[in-house]
Amino acid sequence: MLSKVLIIDDDIQICELLTDALEEYGYIAHAVQNGQDALNLLRNSPDFSLIFLDLILPDINGLVLLQELKNITSAPIIMLSGLSSESDIVVGLEIGADDYITKPFYPREVIARAKAAIRRSQPTQNHSHQHHGFSFNQWFLDTDNHKLISPQKQNIALTGGEYALLYTLCSHAQRVLSRQQLLELTHSENLDIFDRTIDVLIMRLRKKIEPNARVPCFIQTVRGTGYLFACDVTSSQE
Repeated sequence: MLSKVLIIDDDIQICELLTDALEEYGYIAHAVQNGQDALNLLRNSPDFSLIFLDLILPDINGLVLLQELKNITSAPIIMLSGLSSESDIVVGLEIGADDYITKPFYPREVIARAKAAIRRSQPTQNHSHQHHGFSFNQWFLDTDNHKLISPQKQNIALTGGEYALLYTLCSHAQRVLSRQQLLELTHSENLDIFDRTIDVLIMRLRKKIEPNARVPCFIQTVRGTGYLFACDVTSSQE
């Protein structure tokens, strides 16, 4: 089944560029120029695999729309933004966007990022009853289905960026990783990333897994260097 992608941008040329690039690689692309049309479309047809969202729209603030979209769809959302709007990007990541692309961009970069976002959001087909993943402090990161299971056996929702970062931390437990290393390991397709991206994702993960996010014991800050995942991690089957 072909993946459907929604483009929300008031720039018709951007919409045409993205539509052409996506359709060339086999995606079904739909474009709308304002937030209300996007909401109406998603309420009637929620089966989109990915959303591109411009932060500047004529009828609604892109960050406000992002919050509304998160309430009605589980599709990953990639923000579109100018280089000067780092603060908006940080807020968007805090709200729950999965990634961002700065304008102007190259179509091949868009396709690579789209593929990565869709891949991270889809569970891996596994016909076994056993799930592969990482165990730490009674938590389980299911790498077959991209799910995080709490010690109380509850599913904890993760965005694509949060999953990629937690996977990287588990894969490199008890090792200090710099922000640059984490950026390279989690966002290999992103050429315009900045250090605060990792800080935002770390903050979001701490709120989800730490007993006390203000005094973290799992994801520790190593001043002047980076972060340490101070957990004993085992690669296991649930």
